[in-house]
Amino acid sequence: MKILITSGGTTEKIDSVRGITNHSTGTLGKYIAEAFLAGGYEVTLVTTKAAVKPEAHKKMTIHLVSDVASLMGTLRPLVKTHDVLIHSMAVSDYTPVYMTDLDEVEDSSNIAQLLTKKNSAAKISSKSDYQVLFLKKTPKIISLVKEWNPTIQLIGFKLLVSVPKEELFAVARDSLIKNHAKFILANDLTEITPTQHHAYLLTETKSYEAWTKADIAQLIYEKVTTDD
Repeated sequence: MKILITSGGTTEKIDSVRGITNHSTGTLGKYIAEAFLAGGYEVTLVTTKAAVKPEAHKKMTIHLVSDVASLMGTLRPLVKTHDVLIHSMAVSDYTPVYMTDLDEVEDSSNIAQLLTKKNSAAKISSKSDYQVLFLKKTPKIISLVKEWNPTIQLIGFKLLVSVPKEELFAVARDSLIKNHAKFILANDLTEITPTQHHAYLLTETKSYEAWTKADIAQLIYEKVTTDD
């Protein structure tokens, strides 16, 4: 069984020195990779330059990506040759289209026309007191996985912030069903600290609870490698 894991967080470039990213460190993905390596499995890790990673291992291959476009280009052929995808990467929901000062926006008679423009400067000027950044939605990678490989076992992740447990479960299970995943790891940002990571591994009808990243990794390992 070949295991494919994504970890860390993508960054969408605004210009050559600025970008939109998130706070994901890749630590959970590192724990998950280490659990499968310890079990003797072949692991492919798709991650970012800044993310934490396991120590080099003869059964682990690492692919580095930066943004959603590079993630898609890297992941698509890998999904077709692996048996399991554990998609723990925090993927950017939006990517920059055009950044300009507020005056251009206020002077424009057709805001939609600004969406056809692109920044040509390697570093956008910081002279203006206010800048407006136009963003467009990125493709949902998890929704494409089963198109690329209908037989792959998919484990997705859903992170919400300060919601009731019932809402967390409902949103996570909606993602599980929509994306044809076998499991979804549901977690709330308010229950993640340097020493705790409270989460639930969900199927359509069952839930399994864990309280640390190490416990989450072990839980995923056990459920993926057994017929339970």
